[in-house]
Amino acid sequence: MRKLILFTAVILLVFSSGCKPKTDCDRLYDLIKSKSDSGYFLEAARLADSLKSQCPGSEKLIRRSDSLVDINEILSLDFSFSEADFNTKVERYLGKPTDSMLAAWNKNKWIEWRMIDGEKKYFNRAASNLVLLKDFYENREKQDRETAADPGMIARLKHTEEVVKKTGNTALPVPVVPVTMKIVYTITVPSDVVPDGETIRCWLPYPKENHSRQGNIEFLSASEPEYKLAPDSLIHRSIYMEKKTVRGTPTIFSISYRYTSSGLYFDQNVIKVHPYDKTSSLYKIYTSEQLPNICFTENVKRLADQITAPGDDPREVVQKIYLWFKKNIQWTGALEYSVMPNIPEYVFENKRGDCGMQTFLYMSMLRYKGIPVRWQSGWMMPPGHKSLHDWCEVYFEGVGWVPSDISYDLQASENINLREFFLSGIDSYRLIVNDGVASPLYPEKKFLRSEPYDFQRGEVEWKGGNLYFDKWDYEMQIEYL
Repeated sequence: MRKLILFTAVILLVFSSGCKPKTDCDRLYDLIKSKSDSGYFLEAARLADSLKSQCPGSEKLIRRSDSLVDINEILSLDFSFSEADFNTKVERYLGKPTDSMLAAWNKNKWIEWRMIDGEKKYFNRAASNLVLLKDFYENREKQDRETAADPGMIARLKHTEEVVKKTGNTALPVPVVPVTMKIVYTITVPSDVVPDGETIRCWLPYPKENHSRQGNIEFLSASEPEYKLAPDSLIHRSIYMEKKTVRGTPTIFSISYRYTSSGLYFDQNVIKVHPYDKTSSLYKIYTSEQLPNICFTENVKRLADQITAPGDDPREVVQKIYLWFKKNIQWTGALEYSVMPNIPEYVFENKRGDCGMQTFLYMSMLRYKGIPVRWQSGWMMPPGHKSLHDWCEVYFEGVGWVPSDISYDLQASENINLREFFLSGIDSYRLIVNDGVASPLYPEKKFLRSEPYDFQRGEVEWKGGNLYFDKWDYEMQIEYL
């Protein structure tokens, strides 16, 4: 009787969980995924078209197959270099490599390539990334000297020195060294990308207002009189506009605004950290996983435990993990995030990644260790060096949210506060647009986003679907006031 009851329970569980025999449409989707995973993108696209014609009622499968095709198209853009293209770039940077050198670089995973439709295709930034990785592992002293001598790094050091000096010896610092900037941000969709008379929907990045170090935000203008400003309570801050296309004419969206950004520095030896209130909603939210890219995989847990010790206080945990990154993870140009199923695992396996990729692994390790941490991103804005950028904020009980930028270098200074400034400090040249990842835009997009996690460049779509980044251009103009 017990066996019969158990058998019945299993059958009920199977059927209640939606398990059912696979249909021809299911098997066709499985074939599309198999072709995609194997790098046969053209065949996957052909089969996806067949799925639409043969299974018109299978909307979920069609959406999933369309997503695979979209990812394949993005990968094809990222991996557009032939072997000859890659070799030409490498020779320009490093001279002609021998076969043994190439074999060693491939063994070390310093060269990123994939087989796509039967051809070996290289990541567009494979050659420049190779140079960075080679210097990181083989000539760190040279790399450190070049970094220290870079005019941008010299200016950064001088600026952060001023932030530390203005902050003084205080346990609860306030923002200092304010910088006011006027921004003109423009998105341009070239002519005839979208048919004449169709409506293009566009979201442009706009500054958050709920931070003490970013204020005096003043909207100045928008190219379209009818626009929607996202509430500041949302994760991603944007301005939304629509415009009809005109044949032969680019469609341009533009906004302008002013704001003030300040630096902030927390001296790890001065701040007083209390035990966490582990019953608080803040603690529970910001120490939890947020899949797929804030995750407690076995590799993440094992690495975090190897770096830290059971008796470490929160400051020691953060410092040890932060400094491990400085010794072991090199900044490199990244694939589009949408094509990486698990970014922390990618960084762990390859020991490299850009600012956001490193931040995802950093946050995963800290949250696993019981340290509340939240994502923050937008732009870095120093004169002559503006760029998309991601970082985070660590929460210390009794102190509050402390900025921490995992991908900024240790600075060339004997002063430990300046050397490790970005462990617990941030410069004045920032634009905060996001306080988290993968949240809906306002108003919501109808199609998948080009960047499903972050929001920095903007997003564009029309009734025919999403317009990926290769279909439009963005430009930020900064005036320092």
